[in-house]
Order: sequence, then structure tokens, then C-alpha cells
Amino acid sequence: QVQLVESGGGLVQAGGSLRLSCAASGVTFSNYTMGWFRRAPGKEREVVAARSWDGRATSYRTSVKGRFTISRDNAKNTLYLQMDSLKPEDTAVYYCAASRTFSNYDSEYDYWGQGTQVTVSS
Repeated sequence: QVQLVESGGGLVQAGGSLRLSCAASGVTFSNYTMGWFRRAPGKEREVVAARSWDGRATSYRTSVKGRFTISRDNAKNTLYLQMDSLKPEDTAVYYCAASRTFSNYDSEYDYWGQGTQVTVSS
């Protein structure tokens, strides 16, 4: 049974930082591209960042470039998202997901976590 469990969300002031983690089990983590997505209230889910299984390919949505960093530790089956210089518009539920292909499209992700809330106050 595949499980992706996010942690590290919370309430932070604008300009602050958070580090999200996603622990994977029941899946060969190193075979999958891993991505972070988010859904803000009243909006559709959007990709935040993705990283290929070997780390050679990485992508970020434009609005988070230079502020967020996606990384992974295949030995620990864990994905990370370091979020710096947070803005109120980053407020959302953040999800990690796994895909067999490198993609920014949520339809191509096979497994999803339950999400963790990130709230950035102004």
C-alpha cells in the first residue's frame, strides 16, 4: 500500500520560512518523479515544483522560483520543499505526489498525500 505523508506545514508571517517533508512508503521511491502541488481556497490545484528520480530534472512554477527549493533523499524515501520569503499568496494546502514520468501535470501523478496546510499571514 502506497503512502505519502506530508508534514511541516503551519502558520508563518510573511517573509518567513517553512520546510515541508513528504515521507513515502510502499513504493520504490527512487523510481518516481516527485512533485509538490498546492490548492488555495477557491482555486484549482497547481504544480509548485517537481524533481526527477535522479535529481537531474527540476522545475518550479514561476511565482516560487528563487524562493522555494525542492529536494529529495532517496535513501530516506523523503521529499522536501524548503520555502523561504513566504508571501500571503502562498497560503494553500500543499500536497506531494509521485509520477513515473517527469511532469508538471497533476493528471500524470499516480499517488498523492493527504496534504498539509500552509498559512502565511501579512
